[in-house]
Amino acid sequence: MPLPLPRHQRAHGRAELGFARTERGTVLRHLFHAAPLRVLFPTPEPDDLPLAALVNVGGGLAGGDSLEIEASLAAGGGASLTTPAAEKVYRSLEEPTRLSTLLDVAEGATLEWLPQETILFDGARLERRMQARLAPGARLLAAEMLVFGRVARGERLGHGALFDSWRLWRGGRLHWADATDLSGDIAARLAAPFGFAGAEASALLLLAASEEEASAGRELLREEGHEATLARPGLLLARFLGPA
Repeated sequence: MPLPLPRHQRAHGRAELGFARTERGTVLRHLFHAAPLRVLFPTPEPDDLPLAALVNVGGGLAGGDSLEIEASLAAGGGASLTTPAAEKVYRSLEEPTRLSTLLDVAEGATLEWLPQETILFDGARLERRMQARLAPGARLLAAEMLVFGRVARGERLGHGALFDSWRLWRGGRLHWADATDLSGDIAARLAAPFGFAGAEASALLLLAASEEEASAGRELLREEGHEATLARPGLLLARFLGPA
């Protein structure tokens, strides 16, 4: 009698980071990480913000896995969060993979959230939720990228599910909300000319800053041949669809 296949051991990783401003600049005041999440601190360039790299040492995520990230930045500080490699979300037969991020940015602080892309294998089921809480004078630059399948080997995302939610608060009030729900006949929705128009990847660029900075960011994008929306005063949004 054949032995039953081993069940996937679910991974529940967590990372917490707290930065503060001192006379020496921005320093790390709080750090907690639990496998498979690890936080590394590469040496930044002299003029760059302090850098933290979030590493999934498991190499990818499957159904039932979850990662939770919380980062806070005290008044006047500056930091950049990234990942050293793309996150891979494998095929799931039942439960989704869950990713949850909470960013808390105090008055006069600047935070960059610039991870590498997330690759959705065919059959992946992903729930991703981002919450950002900004003080009235805080700044956030964020970018998220999704790749629909392992394009390099000719695989396209044809079935599975994606729910991708954003909530941005400014001064304790909801400033912007957005969600993408991609399920059902995913291949048809990705191919639809008034949907994703056959794109292999998508990306969101967000800048929450002063009205002057958001307007200047829009002009910079226009100089490169791209358009962006000023969804609210001080809030710039740009979306990209195209090849992976």
